[in-house]
Amino acid sequence: MKAISVQNLTKQFGAFTAVDHITFDVSQGEIFGFLGANGAGKTTAMRMLCGLSMPTSGDAIVAGYDLYKQAEEIKKSIGYMSQKFSLYEDLTIKENIRFYGGIYGLTNAEIKEKTERLAVTLRIEDKLNALVRSLPLGWKQKLSFSVAMIHDPKIVFLDEPTGGVDPITRREFWAMIFEAANRGTTVFATTHYMDEAEYCNRVSIMVDGKVAALGTPNELKENYSAKDMGDVFLQLARGAKRGDD
Repeated sequence: MKAISVQNLTKQFGAFTAVDHITFDVSQGEIFGFLGANGAGKTTAMRMLCGLSMPTSGDAIVAGYDLYKQAEEIKKSIGYMSQKFSLYEDLTIKENIRFYGGIYGLTNAEIKEKTERLAVTLRIEDKLNALVRSLPLGWKQKLSFSVAMIHDPKIVFLDEPTGGVDPITRREFWAMIFEAANRGTTVFATTHYMDEAEYCNRVSIMVDGKVAALGTPNELKENYSAKDMGDVFLQLARGAKRGDD
């Protein structure tokens, strides 16, 4: 079953084509890596798939909804974690959970139950009334992911979720991703860490707004005679002509 289906999706800003006729599908429960150097167009593409930006042309179905006609339904059916920490640092952990639970339409009873479960999972039962700004970065990132998942979305979009965190926290974060995927949640993730690309079921690599390569990590390494995904990425990224997104 397809969680995401994209056909010739294109985004232009005047004469500049940020995303150039990209086509791919993502299966339900798949961990899909969406890679590209700065300027490749991956952030623009992700914003379109989240219903935050309308395409110039092409088609996309996300979580069963048409990107043009049902953008609001898409927003309700997905979770999103940006590369910059997205929770409110001047609110407590409990207040953030309550706020986002309300945005996602959870009842007070559901928010209470989710808060208790999240506190146990993250081992923060004694920190629920602490301001988010007081948490170490790794804890903030794990909390942000948990809040993005609080409404049990069909798909969660992660934009460089482990940037700046230590290796141990990165492993713990990926354990949470694997658990979500095992429950059937589709994970669509960008990352600059090539070892994380190895964890994905399939990987797409964008260069200058186009999908330059798509396949499993093993397929891509074989196709490019590469020892690891970092080598695959470098071979493709060397030909890029553009700067930042």
